[in-house]
Amino acid sequence: MKILHVNASDISGGAARAAYRIHRCLVDHGQPHGLQSQLRVLQKLSSDSSVIGGAAPSQRSRMWRRLAPRLRNWSYRGFVTTNPVLHSNAWLATGLGAELQARRHAQTTDLLHLHWLCDATLSVQEIGQLPQPLVWTLHDQWAFCGTEHYTHPPGAGESESSDRRFELGYTPDSRPKQERGPDLNRRCWLQKRRAWQRPMRIVCPSTWLANCARRSALMREWPITVIPNPIDVEAWAPCDQAQARILLGLPLDRPLVLFGAMGGTLDPRKGADLLRKSLRSLKAGASDTPLAELELVVFGQSLPAEPPELGFPIHYSGHLHDDISLRLFYAAADVFVIPSRQDNLPNTGLEAHACGTPVVAFRTGGLVDVVEDRITGYLAEPFDPASLAAAIAWVLEDPHRNRQLGDAARQRAEQLWNPERVAGMYAQQYRQALGSAVSA
Repeated sequence: MKILHVNASDISGGAARAAYRIHRCLVDHGQPHGLQSQLRVLQKLSSDSSVIGGAAPSQRSRMWRRLAPRLRNWSYRGFVTTNPVLHSNAWLATGLGAELQARRHAQTTDLLHLHWLCDATLSVQEIGQLPQPLVWTLHDQWAFCGTEHYTHPPGAGESESSDRRFELGYTPDSRPKQERGPDLNRRCWLQKRRAWQRPMRIVCPSTWLANCARRSALMREWPITVIPNPIDVEAWAPCDQAQARILLGLPLDRPLVLFGAMGGTLDPRKGADLLRKSLRSLKAGASDTPLAELELVVFGQSLPAEPPELGFPIHYSGHLHDDISLRLFYAAADVFVIPSRQDNLPNTGLEAHACGTPVVAFRTGGLVDVVEDRITGYLAEPFDPASLAAAIAWVLEDPHRNRQLGDAARQRAEQLWNPERVAGMYAQQYRQALGSAVSA
């Protein structure tokens, strides 16, 4: 069975890395299931020979490369929204759809596996015209929403987003009062409903995203299943903490709290503001305790011109360009913190667990699928900075418990996210998709 994955990029961004890992798990473990896997991307950054890069045929002319971005920008004219996430109306054909259709006629692809798509990857119409059996792994909410890749992030006092347009079918009276101009979300959603007449097999990496898809007006009748993203548990594995700290130049005798770049995003979904508040709360309660000695480690960011004052010494890793360095940071840390308001199944959580590092996060979204509460980390109450601070303290204050959490985290990664298991789950989906296509 010849599988072709389709994604915007291979390793640029979290969704791309997840799609690439799914593809690789099929390359490495798909043979017993009769699977051959390739990945088609428009932006290829890896040297993997199983990844096919390059622009779609219609995107190769100089005139089209200049004109297409202007047309896409023009399509958003007058649209104003308070939702800060990426929006893709995907109305302009890219040419990749015609290329994928030709693969069916040349019998080089038995099944298409879609991943993260945006304006420049495939249009809504092109997706609906694909002739091959389809499996689509959702890495965000765009497929069943309008143009937004996530619903509006939860506001103050909300434990989850109150935006329910995707459940209501983007009716005119459900439009947020803060939006102005043409209702692009409704327009895009209606186009999806018209163009996607054939139900696709939907895979969601987290239970949260699957439940959202099942509630959606667009996909509630479609086959939806949960398959977690894989992680190579041999490449991402525990190593000696003291040795990792020596190699990274970090203190040997201090509790270390690791998190991603504080200033690397303005996206409120990532919860940088909540993390700042929780660390200040932790500092206020740490006096005269061992936690007063803790230090912070930030990966993926260099020392900013104006470092935030968080009450603890901060070590900045700079931008990391290889997985080995990131693995050392996970190993060096006593706890990894993910303060997101909205997230699917973040790669960093899986990586930390595979490296034997406990994770602290809010009890929300796909993070519930990552952390087994009080077993592999701690799930704080959404979105309470004091609760997040208490969770960090609980993980750190008992060294023996911290080691137990780390051991359990590693076991969880081996059991749930190992590539061989995930490859088998996808093989079953492919067989069902092909079987449905034959009987249709």
